[in-house]
Amino acid sequence: MRIDTLSPAEGATSRVKRLGRGIGSGHGKTSCKGHKGQWARSGGGVRPGFEGGQMPLARRIPKRGFHNKWATRYTIINLSQLEKVPADTVVDFEYVAANSLAKEVKNSAGLKVLGTGELKVKLTVKAAKFSESAKAAIEKAGGKIEVIG
Repeated sequence: MRIDTLSPAEGATSRVKRLGRGIGSGHGKTSCKGHKGQWARSGGGVRPGFEGGQMPLARRIPKRGFHNKWATRYTIINLSQLEKVPADTVVDFEYVAANSLAKEVKNSAGLKVLGTGELKVKLTVKAAKFSESAKAAIEKAGGKIEVIG
């Protein structure tokens, strides 16, 4: 196989519609725009979402919810995920990201540990926040807690 022999798959490309090139082309005279009217004009047409003066769908549907752009977003991890970690490991944000323990680790202000599940492994956990049940479970298993910044 050589680069000069490559071509698109059969049916993957279509010919360019050449407008205004005579009556025989089928795209001559009005160039497929019909006669007169808003759509036949240069730059004609309406903006996306315009519904002819009718109240647009985007404005008919009620607004719902609130997104606080100043809220602190943490990467959430539960004790059930920490149960799989080998004993005497230091678990911090970098460890969680490297081992894919949390669903989403990007755009995060740090790690927050919640107490869902059981922990029987001794770990050192470094995180920004802990729930009370998570603190109790980690210390009960013989591990240590370090609150970061």
